[in-house]
Amino acid sequence: MYQGKKIVVVLPAYNASATLEQTYREIPFELVDEVILCDDASKDNTLEKARELGIRHLIRHEENKGYGGNQKSLYKAALELEADIVIMLHPDYQYTPGLILPMAHLIASGLYDVVLGSRILGNGALKGGMPLYKYVANRLLTFVQNLLNGHKLSEYHTGYRAFSREVLEKIPYEENSDDFIFDNEMLSQIIYAGFDIAEITCPTKYFEEASSINFRRSVKYGLGVLKISFMHFLQRTRLLRFGLFRLENGKN
Repeated sequence: MYQGKKIVVVLPAYNASATLEQTYREIPFELVDEVILCDDASKDNTLEKARELGIRHLIRHEENKGYGGNQKSLYKAALELEADIVIMLHPDYQYTPGLILPMAHLIASGLYDVVLGSRILGNGALKGGMPLYKYVANRLLTFVQNLLNGHKLSEYHTGYRAFSREVLEKIPYEENSDDFIFDNEMLSQIIYAGFDIAEITCPTKYFEEASSINFRRSVKYGLGVLKISFMHFLQRTRLLRFGLFRLENGKN
């Protein structure tokens, strides 16, 4: 535990056998209480590797539910374990487990409700090998999102995220997509609900074994991001209302 808070790390896994051990070994277990891995119908031996490593809490999707569907299962399980702080860490080793402590601290201290590991703060993205077209798309989408959401973040597209229990209990993330757009839907909900978000500089690594989506899916993702951002704009300006931003259990 950290400052009396139970810390649970969740690992959304798909074909992560080659990188899972390296990721897992670097988790600070003097701080982290539990680790949950959800194997989204991997075609490799991710689940067997997780068992070898001694990960106690394992979820297996017999059919692939997608990146968002994977997270839904993980957050539900983390809340059932009575987590106070939930940190999503990709098991493909793109993000360093070394940031778990500062991310947890910002939430445990009561300063923030959500912490994002930003690849854009500093020079982490390009230095770590992010393809130039992805970097440019990231910057352009983030610029548009900040305008439409009435917020200011350096990056909306990081997969390294920490949440307080309150956020996961009050944001209707179960209604979100099961695909990659889940992350942006959830972040848009968090912003609209008025939760406080911190960002910390996060180095990243791009290499052959690391997960990535192809160009076609990247385009689909980008169009989905724009759609969610326009919905957010219409919601916050009261021109239209969407169930995605339901706030009966929200903070404001």
